[in-house]
Amino acid sequence: MKRNDNDSGGAGSAVTVRGLVKHYGGTRALDGVDLEVREGTVMGVLGPNGAGKTTLVRILSTLLAPTAGEATVAGYDVLRQPRQLRRVIGLTGQYASVDEKLAGWENLYLIGRLLDLSRKEARARADELLERFSLTEAARRPAATYSGGMRRRLDLAASMIGRPEVLFLDEPTTGLDPRTRNEVWVEVRRLVGDGVTVLLTTQYMEEAEQLASELTVVDRGKVIANGGIEELKARVGGRTLRIRPADPLQLSPLASALDELGITGLAAATVDSERGAVLVPILSDEQLTAVVGAVTARGLTLASITTELPSLDEVFLSLTGHRASAPQDTVPAETREEAAA
Repeated sequence: MKRNDNDSGGAGSAVTVRGLVKHYGGTRALDGVDLEVREGTVMGVLGPNGAGKTTLVRILSTLLAPTAGEATVAGYDVLRQPRQLRRVIGLTGQYASVDEKLAGWENLYLIGRLLDLSRKEARARADELLERFSLTEAARRPAATYSGGMRRRLDLAASMIGRPEVLFLDEPTTGLDPRTRNEVWVEVRRLVGDGVTVLLTTQYMEEAEQLASELTVVDRGKVIANGGIEELKARVGGRTLRIRPADPLQLSPLASALDELGITGLAAATVDSERGAVLVPILSDEQLTAVVGAVTARGLTLASITTELPSLDEVFLSLTGHRASAPQDTVPAETREEAAA
């Protein structure tokens, strides 16, 4: 069967999702998700625990069937062309999926054979990937003896056996130390440099900022924002004013005065009691002038006023109302049953 060439899979798009819905009884894990990933880029999918990120990846990798909606990956329809689609994707989940009793080389060779590579091709591909991911010296050791970082690299190598066009990374660095996480980032960048398209789910804001060219933020099964990192920062507030009154007792009156202006965009003034300051997101120089005017009109004496660019974590908090955290999505047991079907 040929690839789907309808409008939902437009030229230059490696992944296209339209109105994707997934129900678990009365729970909507996905509620009309739209998503598009350009070829050769990294799309970061962010969201709080239980937002639906893992459910989305499982549908796109054909492990789950959607309740409604449509999706194409590398031009193949996830429902009508699952076998063809599986041959052009790779998947690395939150935890190592290799067989720990087998050596690293044996894991890769076995996957190659399962993908219908000849014995010669599977051996060559296993050797090639072990060298690429700096695992040659440990090739004959059982995977159970590998460090956390080595297992993640072996996972990535396993997902690349079939030379996928699209790679799904579902929180791939969960539980890793910063050094090992950086090693995984290096490999992801290298894959993208080779033309692989990556859809990355993560709750590490630094990881999203390091790897993703575009972001989609999901919450309660819905897409609530998407765009480039700088674009999302601008939506939340181009800058944040940190205003410190000379008298700490003036924190609340200062915050009230700024709230009354009604110019703070998507977020209100907040009090940082620990640092004795009021934080105000602003969108323009005109708003900065208005803030200074309001402070002067109230006769409030300031110790300092500084401007800061919002962090991606602040963007996440403003959009979702949640702090980013690292645990996996809470997915009902039906997911495991459907994935095994």
